[in-house]
Amino acid sequence: MAMVSMKFFVPSLNSPNLRPTKRYSGMAVAASNQDAVALGVTVTQGEGNLPKLLLTSDHGSEAEIYLFGGCITSWKVPSGRDLLFVRPDAVFDKKKPISGGIPHCFPQFGPGIMQQHGFARNMDWSLVESENVEGNPNVTLELKDSPYSRAMWDFGFQARYKVVLNTKSLSTELKVTNTDNKPFTFSTALHSYFFASITGVSVKGLKGCKTLNKDPDPKNPIEGREERDAITFPGFVDCIYLDAPNEVHLDNGLGDVISIRNTNWSDAVLWNPHLQMEACYKDFVCVENAKIGTIQLEPEQSWIAKQHLSIA
Repeated sequence: MAMVSMKFFVPSLNSPNLRPTKRYSGMAVAASNQDAVALGVTVTQGEGNLPKLLLTSDHGSEAEIYLFGGCITSWKVPSGRDLLFVRPDAVFDKKKPISGGIPHCFPQFGPGIMQQHGFARNMDWSLVESENVEGNPNVTLELKDSPYSRAMWDFGFQARYKVVLNTKSLSTELKVTNTDNKPFTFSTALHSYFFASITGVSVKGLKGCKTLNKDPDPKNPIEGREERDAITFPGFVDCIYLDAPNEVHLDNGLGDVISIRNTNWSDAVLWNPHLQMEACYKDFVCVENAKIGTIQLEPEQSWIAKQHLSIA
């Protein structure tokens, strides 16, 4: 079957961050809410009345994305199981980032000169494009510099985040462009939370990687090398894996093996807080694609990284 690509206008909900897509040659229509549902993209209100996108594939998978933080909070496969985890202490009042799903760490991973993990997870992203390809929806979100971001990091930038939902996969592409007249550096990560039964979790594919173990002192990580074929989580885990391979496999202990593939995310992070979050640590694990070392972009240069999550 030939691939058919259709791009549409998305309904507004009276939000400046729900801009219509650009017109393209081919089929472009002004979609009503009902049309958007049929096309697999619905603009709705989520927790705290925050704007949320619901992506629905013709093949039974679903994803939810909040414009606040550009945060994917749900990925349901055709069986109905949600593979992403949102913490019970998550708040949806824009006073702090959404804790769970797949938040952005940009332009800083971890602590540093600005707030923890930067500002991208604390800002409203804009919906700039939606598309449906053979029953599989995708959307593109955008984040640009503002007085809020420049107060912490005084550079002009554009971040584009494309999310593609397929039958048994969820793919993302992050493109960061320097729109300033001077170079800048940044680090970044996707802080992905997965539903899990922590006593049954294992991660394979990281054997041989150089490690920076943040336990017991996160400010002075211990250098080492991963010797295990399968990494388990018997206690607190906070470890960076440098020059990680482009695919690892997460067994979530609930019967799912998730392939986590990437392009240009050079590092990986494993995290489970154990007793530091006694209410929920048994129910999730973080397996994160990251770029720990700084990336330098000259004016008009771009950096692109992709993530592909899938189940068999």
